[in-house]
Amino acid sequence: MAAQPQNLGSDVHMIDTAMSGYSGITAAYVILGSRPCLVETGTATSAQVVRQALAGLGVGADDLATIVVTHIHLDHAGGVGDLAAAFPRARVVVQDTGARHLADPSRLMASARRVFGPAMDALFGELLPTDAARIDTVGDVGSVDLGDGRRLEGYHTPGHARHHLGLVDTATGDLYVGDAAGLYIPPDDASSLTGLGSSGEMGQMLPGTPPPDFDLDLALESLARFRDLRPTRLLFSHYGPITEVDDALGRAAQEMRLWVSIVRAARTDQGGQFDLDHAVAMVRERTRERYADLLARPEVAAKFEELSSTAASVNGIARWLENEDKRLSEANGQG
Repeated sequence: MAAQPQNLGSDVHMIDTAMSGYSGITAAYVILGSRPCLVETGTATSAQVVRQALAGLGVGADDLATIVVTHIHLDHAGGVGDLAAAFPRARVVVQDTGARHLADPSRLMASARRVFGPAMDALFGELLPTDAARIDTVGDVGSVDLGDGRRLEGYHTPGHARHHLGLVDTATGDLYVGDAAGLYIPPDDASSLTGLGSSGEMGQMLPGTPPPDFDLDLALESLARFRDLRPTRLLFSHYGPITEVDDALGRAAQEMRLWVSIVRAARTDQGGQFDLDHAVAMVRERTRERYADLLARPEVAAKFEELSSTAASVNGIARWLENEDKRLSEANGQG
């Protein structure tokens, strides 16, 4: 049975989308009011869970005004087609680079099937197309009307994905970070409103650096942009709220830099070549003590590994490093 939505205050409710049957791994958020808005859909296989949660909050088929996704990865936007059909009056909002893939998901789905193979259907399901006439796009900046003078301000924040948006609620200062700040894993005793444990512990943060779009420089610029927005709270799609904004953004940058440095060292060990198994082993070895609290919770570590595997993150970093090498080589050649 799906968990009940958590009331985070100011008409904001967090919905556990129960990805792959797990709790506490992927969140959607609904902002109630005169123009209810859903932020993130979860996977296609989660669409029914989200529909039921919205119904429990009094949001009927004709009530939802907007569906917004931070980016088009299938754990965030896989349910768009199903939910657009279930809520026929809702506009769908996405960063403009990703809009065509919601209208025609065939290339996105083919790519995902190559990556995930037989596990694809169980993990994500099928992203159904959305009528292009219902899709609104955000470029570098844009806004979503939440009614009664309240808005979501959207900001293009690439680095994790070229089609990524950060979203700020003008009424609360909440910042929906998507995956631009990586994954946040609350401590066991975290409260629903702060994300902190009873002792004030913040929990664990992990980088999300998958191919093909990861770019360290862009990712760090996006984190700096988040900081400049001066949010009051971060709402992670993976997973939940945290009030320690500056600490969390600082740690997100630190984790990215650390993993990049380890993968770079792994390439050096192999004479500049990339060996995935060697790089993954180095990351695990050099972060074992750092992530000891998480590794002491093997069931939690396992579900987040399924969502965002070490191998996928290492592959994304390796691809970026290879592209950086090419750029430097071309620049030196031109010089």
